[in-house]
Amino acid sequence: MSGQQKITYVTLFADPTIHPNFENALKEVERKYLGRSYPLYIGEEEVWTGEEFEDRSPIDTSLLVARFQRAKREHIAKAIDVADRSFEGWSELDWRERVKVMERAAQLIDERKFEIAAVITYEVGKNRLEALAECWEAIDAIRYYCRVMEENNGYQRDLGPGAPGEVCKMVARPYGAWVVISPFNFPFMLANGMILGALITGNTVVFKPTSEAPLAGLLLYRVFRDAGVPPGAINFLTGPGDVFEEEVTTNPKVAGIAFTGSKEVGMRLYRRFLTSQPYPKPIILEMGSKNPTIVTEKADIGKAVTGVIRAAFGYGGQKCSATSRLYVHERIYERFLEELVRETSKLRVGDPREKETFMGPVINRRAVENFRAYVEEAKRAGGQVLYGGEALGGEPYDRGFYVQPTIIADLPRGHRLWKEELFLPILLVAKFRALDEAISAANDTEYGLTAGIFSEDKSEVERFFSKIQFGVCYANRRGGSTTGAWPGAQTFVGWKASGATGKGVGGPHYLLTFLREQSRTVVVE
Repeated sequence: MSGQQKITYVTLFADPTIHPNFENALKEVERKYLGRSYPLYIGEEEVWTGEEFEDRSPIDTSLLVARFQRAKREHIAKAIDVADRSFEGWSELDWRERVKVMERAAQLIDERKFEIAAVITYEVGKNRLEALAECWEAIDAIRYYCRVMEENNGYQRDLGPGAPGEVCKMVARPYGAWVVISPFNFPFMLANGMILGALITGNTVVFKPTSEAPLAGLLLYRVFRDAGVPPGAINFLTGPGDVFEEEVTTNPKVAGIAFTGSKEVGMRLYRRFLTSQPYPKPIILEMGSKNPTIVTEKADIGKAVTGVIRAAFGYGGQKCSATSRLYVHERIYERFLEELVRETSKLRVGDPREKETFMGPVINRRAVENFRAYVEEAKRAGGQVLYGGEALGGEPYDRGFYVQPTIIADLPRGHRLWKEELFLPILLVAKFRALDEAISAANDTEYGLTAGIFSEDKSEVERFFSKIQFGVCYANRRGGSTTGAWPGAQTFVGWKASGATGKGVGGPHYLLTFLREQSRTVVVE
C-alpha cells in the first residue's frame, strides 16, 4: 500500500520517475495555477472582498504566484458562524464515516502529490525532494490517524460499574468550530496535521494559511472538500493576520485554536484567547525552538557531519526543528569543523526548481535583511565566520532571496544569538569538555522542541536522553540530527516555550487535544 512507503532522499534518488514527473508538474502548475486570482471560501460561497494581495515567489520576485483576497473582519466572523452552524451535522456523523472521508483525502494527496509539491517549490522555495517528502508525510499522517481512530474505537470505552446496576461508558466528544493558523515553512503538511486532527474528531474548521503560502493552503482545502468534507465544515480565509487575530480570539463561537508559528505570535494568541473568552478553551501551539546537537569524542564523525548539515541547512534552516546550536567535544573539535566546513561548501544554493539544488531561497526580503544583521552582530561580538556569511547577489540570485549556509564559531556563550530562534541557515558552534557541560548548555534555553546527539557510547546516549529538556530527541541520526520526524514514528512535541499541550502531532495522543471526555452512566436495575 502506497501509504506505508516512506519518501527519503535515498528513495527519491533511486526512483527514475520522480524527476521527470516533478518537472512536468512544474510546467502544469505554471499553466494551471500561476498568476490567477482566488477567492475566500465560506460555506458554499466563493467570496471576493474587493481587495487583493500578491503572492510572489522567493525564487524570483518577478514571478507572480497568485493573488488572494484580503479578508475583512466581517468575513472572518461569517466563516466562524458558518463553521459553528455546520458543527452539529459533521460531529453527529458516525466517526467511521469521517475516517472514510479522511482516507479519501489521503488518496487524493497521493494522486496530486507532484502538483502540490511543485506549488510548494514555487511558493516557498523548497527543493523538490523536501517538497515531495512534505506531501508523503501528509499522506502518512492522515492514514496514521485513521488507524488511531479505529484502534481507539472512535474514543469510546466501557468503564465501571461505579455501583451495582450501573452501565458506564466514556465517550470523547468534539468541541465545535476550530481556527487553524499555519506557517510558511511546511505550508501543506503542518496545516494538514492541524486540520485533520480537528476534522477527524468531529470538529469544524476555519483555516487561514500564512500569506506567504496561500496557494498550497488552497490546494489542501480543495483536497478535503473533494474528499467529502461538507461546505461549512471547512472554510478558507486569507488576508492580514492582525484583523484575523482580533476576531478569532474574541469571538465566543470559536471553540479552539490550533497554531504553528513564532513564539511571539503564539503567546499573544494564547494570552488574548484565554482572557477574551467566557471560559477556558483549548489552544494548541507549536512555537519553534533553538535546537542543539551534541557531538562527543565517541561519535562517528562522518555520520555526525552529514546529520548536522541536513538538520542545519535543509530548507535554509527555516524549520522549527533545525539545528542552530552545535556543541563539539574539544578533542575532535578542529577535525570535525574542518570536515563540516568542507562538506558545507559542496552544497548547491540556487533555484529549487533545478534538480541539483540543495538550498533554495529564504522566504522573503526581511529574512535576507535579518541574515545580514545577525552575521554582522556575531562578528562584532567576536564570532568567527568559518563558512558563508554572505547574501548572494548578481545572476542568478538578484531577483530572489538567497543567502549562504553559514557556520560561526567563538561567539560568547551568553550572546543573545545563542538564545533566540533565527529561522535562517546560521549554525553557531562551541566546544565542550564533558558531556554534562554540553547537556547543560543545550538546556539553557526557554525552548524545548528537538535535540540530537552523536555518540557510539550507549551510556552517553542514555545520559543525554535522561537529562535533555526537549520533546523530540535523536541519537546518531545521519538523515538529520534534529529534523525529520515522521507520523507514527516520532511524536513531534514541544516542551517549555515550544508547545502548549505536551501531546505532539504524529503521536498517539494528539487527537485527544481536539476532544473532551463525556462520562455516561445508565442505571439498569
